[in-house]
Amino acid sequence: MSSDQINKIACYLLNGEYEKREVVKVTSSIKQDLTLEEAYLVQEEIVRRKLSEGKKIIGPKMGLTSYAKMKQMGVETPIYGYVFDYMLINNGGQLKLSELIHPKVEAEIAFIMGEDVEGPGITGVQVLAATEYVIPALEIIDSRYEKFNFTLPDVVADNASTSRVVFGTTLKKPDWIELDLVGAIITINGEIKGLGAGAAVLGHPANSIAMLANMLAKKGKKIKKGDIILSGGITEAVTLQRGDNVTGKFDSLGEVTFTVVE
Repeated sequence: MSSDQINKIACYLLNGEYEKREVVKVTSSIKQDLTLEEAYLVQEEIVRRKLSEGKKIIGPKMGLTSYAKMKQMGVETPIYGYVFDYMLINNGGQLKLSELIHPKVEAEIAFIMGEDVEGPGITGVQVLAATEYVIPALEIIDSRYEKFNFTLPDVVADNASTSRVVFGTTLKKPDWIELDLVGAIITINGEIKGLGAGAAVLGHPANSIAMLANMLAKKGKKIKKGDIILSGGITEAVTLQRGDNVTGKFDSLGEVTFTVVE
């Protein structure tokens, strides 16, 4: 794919995000035969442009980390994208609906890395040894595509639907708790809307981070000390509406909350 095509698709998706409007998926509107490899080139261009605007990367994030979802999408590995500083919302803070398109929330466990991790061949055990802390998180995904309708290359190009993140304030050493057994519940206005356990993420959330390290190694990249990495959704993604009071309750990791306004 030419650099002109990469730039065209990157602009198309960035305009959708910044103008807060839906766009038709790339594989229907610009390039029907977009490949996964090409989609990551578009993602890299989007990341480059955001960095040039002065935005900073908080860390990578993983998506499609449940075996059921991978089977549904016809893939053998998850996907990744990047979380930026402008996407952060304080625990207990407000999510402005007017800044987004059609947001959904899911519960995740995030890893704060204490060391660099460089693939290939990284295992979950090695990830745990390199992790300084784990924390609870609520990720708000917001695909730019109409009705969340996309193919795998489409969502990769769109930076894996990354939009907003609320991190909890409870820091735990990873060897203090069994992360695969950590249960999480999302409640909205006091009503349970989603639940799951850490094992939903590739059997153990650390396996997701290991897979990320090995995927990045193919591009000559690595996980860096200080990265805060979302390991993937424990619960299903729940649609948000104005006025929602959202709480994620995590076994051993406490609560994460926010309110949807405007």
